[in-house]
Amino acid sequence: MTTNPVPTLTLNNGVEMPALGYGVFQTPPDETVTAVEAALSTGYRHIDTAAAYGNEAGVGEAIRRSGLDRSDVFVESKVWISDYGYDTTLHAFDKSAGKLGVDQIDLFILHQALPSRFDLTIEAYKALETLLADGKVRAIGVSNFMPEHLDRLLAETSVVPAVNQVEVHPYFRQPDVLATDAAHGILTQAWSPIGGITFYRDGEHTSTLQDPTIVGIGEAHGKSPAQVMLRWHLQQGRSAIPKSVTPHRIAENFDVLDFELTDDEIAAVDALDTGQRGGPEPEDITLEAFGREIPEA
Repeated sequence: MTTNPVPTLTLNNGVEMPALGYGVFQTPPDETVTAVEAALSTGYRHIDTAAAYGNEAGVGEAIRRSGLDRSDVFVESKVWISDYGYDTTLHAFDKSAGKLGVDQIDLFILHQALPSRFDLTIEAYKALETLLADGKVRAIGVSNFMPEHLDRLLAETSVVPAVNQVEVHPYFRQPDVLATDAAHGILTQAWSPIGGITFYRDGEHTSTLQDPTIVGIGEAHGKSPAQVMLRWHLQQGRSAIPKSVTPHRIAENFDVLDFELTDDEIAAVDALDTGQRGGPEPEDITLEAFGREIPEA
């Protein structure tokens, strides 16, 4: 019996994953160990990294230093597009597992679709299917896949992705992606879940953290805007991966399990959608523009 209060989500293959994860995107390697140690001591049991972040080794070191059993921490990582292709993706697992210092990765996903070379995307995903069958990973999935990418993938592969990690926050909800994921039994996982990307609304620089609607809901519950947004994700059945390197923010982002938004409050947050993406357009991802060598372990 675990004392960990974080609710879990059951993936489409029966694996349980903590709904609230801790992300390390753009966390420098030398800061990663301390930040992940702080997250684990706060109570996070799901860490999300990626080969392209360059900090998998720091994540692994923090898990070892934490004194927690390996089985108590859900580790998620991603294959970068430069390592797409069947054999190359199998080797990408070896690189990631080696840096993390683990034998098995809990959730291993493709970081992007590669629309201009979708054949490589398919081959990479088939390698994930092999890793899953061999027990080297417990679940497989994708990231930044739009409905058309999912349709093409599902037509040519046999294992439905367990997770699709995409940009979702109150200013960019991606309802078409949410609906497509739900229709296929794919769990949507939100990156930038509190809208940490710069936004321009009505010609001015704005932030979800200063949004009057979100601030007002927070005041009604005695919670911060960030906590309101994370609660909004959890109540809609999404996994959320907040990122911070500041210990008090790490703790604040975790403290979202003791209040509940009303249906009206959730609808009010939903209504803030601008339809404006903060990250790169998934259709624009090419090897020429975004390829980079991922070092060996």
